[in-house]
Amino acid sequence: MLKHNAGAKVGKGTYWNFSTGERIDISTEGVLPGKGNTAYYRLPATGIIVLGPVLGLLYAAFLPFIGIAMLVKVILQKVATVAMAPTQRAASFGWRPSESYLAGKKKGPEAAKKDEGGESPGDKKS
Repeated sequence: MLKHNAGAKVGKGTYWNFSTGERIDISTEGVLPGKGNTAYYRLPATGIIVLGPVLGLLYAAFLPFIGIAMLVKVILQKVATVAMAPTQRAASFGWRPSESYLAGKKKGPEAAKKDEGGESPGDKKS
């Protein structure tokens, strides 16, 4: 049996937790540490050394396909953004929750002069 869960009684061997990279060497019969859902694989160190280049080769072989998939995803996101822009503009109602006008909205220069007691340019008397 290759796969063992934490807490299981196992025999002599080297057990690897691939998710954390932890290696447990058990010299006699013992119990694997950790939670019940943690998986350990019984593999000698030479098995891991052989598996390393094989996994690297698989990664290198599938890398071009990963790049193509990422490119297709980016293009589809851009197309969806352009296609949804008119809908977003029509659905927007102008609410901006990050802004607050507790003291009122800012006034333009003409309204500010009028509040100070001055005359605005449109109120000139002859």
